[in-house]
Amino acid sequence: MAFNLRSIHLPHRKNTAEIAAVKMDAPKAVTLPTSMHIGAPATVVVKVGDHVDVGTLVAEQNGVISSPVYASVSGTVKKIEPMGISNGSVAPAVTIESDGEMTYDPSIAPPSVNDRASFIEAVKKSGIVGLGGAGFPTYVKLDVDTERVEELIINAAECEPYITSDTRAMLEYAEDIELALEAFEKYLGVKKIIFGIENNKKEPIRKMQEIAAKHDAVSVKVLPSKYPQGGEKVMIYHVTGKVVPGGKLPIDVGCIVINCSTVAAIGKYLRTGIPLVDRLVTVDGSAVKNPMNVIVPLGTSLEDVFEFTGGFKETPGKVLYGGPMMGIAVPSLSLPIIKNNNAILAFNEKDSTPIKVTNCIRCGSCTNLCPFGLNPAAIADAYRLGDVDKLKKLRVDLCMECGTCAYRCPANRPIIQTHKLAKAALRDAKAREEAKRNG
Repeated sequence: MAFNLRSIHLPHRKNTAEIAAVKMDAPKAVTLPTSMHIGAPATVVVKVGDHVDVGTLVAEQNGVISSPVYASVSGTVKKIEPMGISNGSVAPAVTIESDGEMTYDPSIAPPSVNDRASFIEAVKKSGIVGLGGAGFPTYVKLDVDTERVEELIINAAECEPYITSDTRAMLEYAEDIELALEAFEKYLGVKKIIFGIENNKKEPIRKMQEIAAKHDAVSVKVLPSKYPQGGEKVMIYHVTGKVVPGGKLPIDVGCIVINCSTVAAIGKYLRTGIPLVDRLVTVDGSAVKNPMNVIVPLGTSLEDVFEFTGGFKETPGKVLYGGPMMGIAVPSLSLPIIKNNNAILAFNEKDSTPIKVTNCIRCGSCTNLCPFGLNPAAIADAYRLGDVDKLKKLRVDLCMECGTCAYRCPANRPIIQTHKLAKAALRDAKAREEAKRNG
């Protein structure tokens, strides 16, 4: 698999890049899904009527690929019931009525870390997952044979329009980032740590270069401001020149990639012992009255966050978890902020009106721009015909859903939606094959 070096230039619209984050007051209630990560939902360990404090465990890790969930406010557990989440699945969710005090759990203390095992255990207990959007439990990514790790890459590209939460994390949490880097060196034996930052982030580059100057293992790679620079495999290629083969993981080419906000969260946990109970979120979009960055308790409803920022200046036609390229449209403002939400964007009716879809003209723009050289037109035909074998050959499973193809499609085809459905068809076919083999 070879990378296509072509990419697209998007309007940055980093309206909040120079706006320091504001800490949100305690909301009246929070709803914490037990699945805010890739993997198995956490197992609820509280019951209705229990009092909890900020940092009290409400759902424990369930299996290897999972992550614990902690109370983000102090108050009383009001209900525990199933909830639909952004990936379409259903998982239990814990609703806590806040007492407004934001009292911290008395058991909170910095973890005792003195070797690799205790460091991995600390990251596991912290509840930290990939904060750049993926939501993969971070401790799993770090718990690999250290002899295989040649480069640990800090992904600070933040290539989507509007989003500036990573930018603010680098500027406001630099000390925590440095603390985490020291832990990576000391406990994981990482010899090379490289920040990948787009060149439109002058202040974060300067700040991270200051850290790098104090550590021989740390360097900063300034990258062109192009999309999708922040894609994991794209980042690896542009920072190291290595290509991750199809079906393989970054560690197979000696790399680990971690988002810079995730790194900051690790440093904060090592320093304070406070697990992941809030996160920095960019609030922006053409319908938003006062775009800003907000530190939000996990589980806070989108409605409460927008209200905190001053509400809407126009009726929103669409609200997204994440950015305009890879974000997910939400059906209700009652949905909560979860761990991997780096932004919520609200757009007015004009910006939300779908563009008319016309027939594919076979221009090839989608294939020419795809980082992996996929053929969306052929994938669409195979999906329409239900040809699973053809979908396998076309490697639709490699699609990272960056949206580059759809952005440049002159026919405005729903390419990413089709790819998601095609990948689901592959998963269903695989599940049927496994069921058949197992009788």
